[in-house]
Amino acid sequence: MPSAHIQTQLNPTICRRMLIAYLIEQIPRPNNPALEAATGWPRRTIQDIIAKGLPGHGTRVAFIQEGVRHNDGYYRLCDWGSFDGGWVKRNLPAICQLLEVKLN
Repeated sequence: MPSAHIQTQLNPTICRRMLIAYLIEQIPRPNNPALEAATGWPRRTIQDIIAKGLPGHGTRVAFIQEGVRHNDGYYRLCDWGSFDGGWVKRNLPAICQLLEVKLN
């Protein structure tokens, strides 16, 4: 279990970005509704993180188009960028606690 010391040093903005990257990697066929359901965050927050927040860390996310509508599809994590995916996974409980997100 992560120490309280780690949690007090975590930046909520960075943690939101790390959590979205983690969820894109972990959820089967993650799209906006799936990410909204997992986090409880508004669609716009998630879209902003993917479009603006993650690229700022070198994190690459691709949208896999399916269907005929422009938003039919899902995201795929191509590169964690400056984030250490292993660290995120090891510290997921502290990240979720800080962000008040309960993952199923």
